[in-house]
Amino acid sequence: MKPIRFFRHIACEGPGYLGAILERLQWPYEVVCIDDGHAVPTAFDDVAGLVFMGGSMSVNDPLPWINDEIDLIQRAHQAGVPMLGVCLGSQLLTKALGGTVSKGSSGQEIGWHPLHWVNGASGIRALTDLPDEPLAFHWHGDTFSLPPGAELLLGSACYPHQAYACGKSLALQFHIEVTAEMVQEWVKLYAGDIAQGGVCNQAHAEISHNLETRIPALHRLADSLFEHWLAGLNEPPLKDR
Repeated sequence: MKPIRFFRHIACEGPGYLGAILERLQWPYEVVCIDDGHAVPTAFDDVAGLVFMGGSMSVNDPLPWINDEIDLIQRAHQAGVPMLGVCLGSQLLTKALGGTVSKGSSGQEIGWHPLHWVNGASGIRALTDLPDEPLAFHWHGDTFSLPPGAELLLGSACYPHQAYACGKSLALQFHIEVTAEMVQEWVKLYAGDIAQGGVCNQAHAEISHNLETRIPALHRLADSLFEHWLAGLNEPPLKDR
């Protein structure tokens, strides 16, 4: 079985719960640590899929590895390789596939905000059996337009574009990978973001409130979306393993 290749752009935003899902499914995975100076691999025929994680930088920043990842995404998309982008990763997919990434008009969206399904998302919703307004964890100030051929799946009150499917790829602006420990780490590391305030920016106490309930619900969302994506990989069906 070919592994899943993750791209980590900052130490505190690794695979998280997505790695736990793969371990439960006994699916191998590897992590390219861009933050540790790892080079972006140019090949992709040795993996089942590519996953691009988050980071505090913008895809519009002049960082050399951003162009390397965009080039990889473009070539992998043409070859039909399934890809998943989370937060910054979704913006990398967007820019590579012909969309644009810009600052959100509502300011930063930080904390726990509900999502809503948009027209045309009934197919993936039926497959994943998700609620009408799943609660997701957010930490971003940029937004994306839809690349050509993409289907919008989810939005939020603050950011209308939260998730889309494009070919075999899935882009998620929100975070499905966080654990309670990651949330507590982020509120300390990114306290400056919280201090900026704003209508879509929750305070420290609200972000950390009721994690014992919110995190399991988020992980059910992660199970549905991630396993739906995994089922589309060029590998034997999960039920056959």
